[in-house]
Amino acid sequence: MTNYLHIAVDGNKVFYRTAGLKTAPAILLLHGFPASSHMFRNLIPALADCYYVVAPDLPGFGFSDAPDRERFRYTFENLAKVIDSFTERIGLDKYAIYVFDYGAPVGLRLALAHPERITAIISQNGNAYEEGLSQGWNPIQTYWKEPTAENRAALREFLKPEATKSQYLYGVQDETLVAPEAYELDSALLGRPGNDEIQLDLFLDYASNVALYPKFQEYFRTKQPPLLAVWGKSDPFFLPPGAEAFTRDNPNAEVHFFETGHFALETHAQEIANAIREFLGRKVDVTGGRKQ
Repeated sequence: MTNYLHIAVDGNKVFYRTAGLKTAPAILLLHGFPASSHMFRNLIPALADCYYVVAPDLPGFGFSDAPDRERFRYTFENLAKVIDSFTERIGLDKYAIYVFDYGAPVGLRLALAHPERITAIISQNGNAYEEGLSQGWNPIQTYWKEPTAENRAALREFLKPEATKSQYLYGVQDETLVAPEAYELDSALLGRPGNDEIQLDLFLDYASNVALYPKFQEYFRTKQPPLLAVWGKSDPFFLPPGAEAFTRDNPNAEVHFFETGHFALETHAQEIANAIREFLGRKVDVTGGRKQ
């Protein structure tokens, strides 16, 4: 059974889903834009018999609080600090991370700060290489270079319900497998008053993630964490070369492609769960430590 909880972190509520025994090896699931922990609704029960699975909503997303921009600066560094504090509040001292989209720069910041805590990395369309960025990023990159009001306003197209639906359906071979409540929930939460400005702030700050790519890559080279990439092959934003690049810095990284799009769990949750279970079974022991 999945439990739905919340906990106060630095004065704000963080909502999270959890399942499995707390004594089992832990997996921290980190969602991306424009989603929430709801994207893991099918993966959590597929892993919970063997693992303690925890999936928080980032600040400003899902059912976590969205503090006012005047008292909380929406940067990926600050999102990572909140999730770092969250893991400590709930007693996660050693865990694998499953990172998707925005969850990648959040989770990889945790890995840089606490490499001893990270038992493995599963990256599902969670990019850390410039060659993984598609031309779909061009309008956002323009905003990085020229953060004008006009360039900011142009990015509101990404916040419209049609854009969210497209993210879920693009590259999917059988659209009837995608539950409409997934993109409808995301759209409803994006439509909350003030949330548009939060998302536009994060679009601008995404440049800080690209600037950290060399440090992420150095971490892969020096720490050699067990790493599994499970990638929707037709993702319009994060391209297959971004998955293949992991093996350049970590020769033991394993890469699996699936014939689907950005939100691969919508169509391939069981296949991805099977890949994770097989991978972690070889790489992480019953105490949650890395196998030699």
